[in-house]
Amino acid sequence: MNRRHCATAAITLVCALALLTSTGQAMAAPVPEPSPSPSSSPAGSPARYSNADLEKVREQIDTLYRKAGAATDAYNLAEEQTKKQSGEIVKLAKAIVDGQARIAALKDRAGAQAREQYRNGGLPPGAQLALSNDPKLFLDGLNKVRQSQHASKSLLADLNQTQEDLETYTQDASANWEKLETTRVKQAKAKKKINARIKAAEKLESQLEEKERDRLRQLERDAADKAQTAWLSSGAIKDVSGEASEGGAAAVAFATAQIGKPYVWGAEGPGSYDCSGLTSQAWLAAKRPIPRTSQEQWRLLPRIDIQDMRPGDLIIYHADASHVGMYVGDGTIVHSPRPGRNVTLAGAGSMKILGVVRPDK
Repeated sequence: MNRRHCATAAITLVCALALLTSTGQAMAAPVPEPSPSPSSSPAGSPARYSNADLEKVREQIDTLYRKAGAATDAYNLAEEQTKKQSGEIVKLAKAIVDGQARIAALKDRAGAQAREQYRNGGLPPGAQLALSNDPKLFLDGLNKVRQSQHASKSLLADLNQTQEDLETYTQDASANWEKLETTRVKQAKAKKKINARIKAAEKLESQLEEKERDRLRQLERDAADKAQTAWLSSGAIKDVSGEASEGGAAAVAFATAQIGKPYVWGAEGPGSYDCSGLTSQAWLAAKRPIPRTSQEQWRLLPRIDIQDMRPGDLIIYHADASHVGMYVGDGTIVHSPRPGRNVTLAGAGSMKILGVVRPDK
């Protein structure tokens, strides 16, 4: 590789890093100039980047994908809220239509009463009977007057209540519509962040040559293995021996059956999944619906100690609860890692654990 090619490659990578910084990411320092590493160079020609350089690239890519994961959670939550709000608007719209029809029917009844009184000189039939000289007709007339008065009051009260309900439905529909529009704005912002971060990570990785990408993947595996070994050595799961519940076993069976399917943000199957799409669908298959996002799973599901976990429990990762995997036993999880990767088994301690939750507690 000649010097001009090396310089061009270095400039390209620096430009890529500048692009990442412009998207608002918290980035590590730019990768330094390529350092020769003869041991990994093809045909005796020095490699462009040392392992130390590639490790910095790996950390930057990992940070981007984790931030994309957090934005995916925000998008998925907004998507759930949109569905709920849309459903509420549909219900309220039906209630408004029904209310309008009821008001029309009540007004028709009121109009019929008014027309009847007009035909009888402004008096209802009962009032006319009450003016009769016949005692029996007089008593019947009084009773009919009372019934007519009660019916009129009931009709008026019903009309007023229906009108109040209709006004409430209209106000609620308007409020839900405003919430829906706000949620859609959140969705759009989250989608923009997701796409920007994924594209930035992909662009950064694309600057590497094939052998450098292979070394990068090996560094990923090495980092995961190192974290898993340290976690196991700490005795974190020394006393973990819980057996899966019936629901947990069903959830594990579903999740492991998805191994090999690609990660796609926002996906809930059946052909692809994001991390919480996999876990939520697995527990849905076990007939136990749970929140859609990893952050909501962490917030709403019962928490348990690591020592008490059993297959089917969910392990939440990172300080912002932006990733989730399902514990399958023997210190292992099944999860959908990130864009460019497939559903797979991994060490439960290969990422920073925030805590464990149990959907069927």
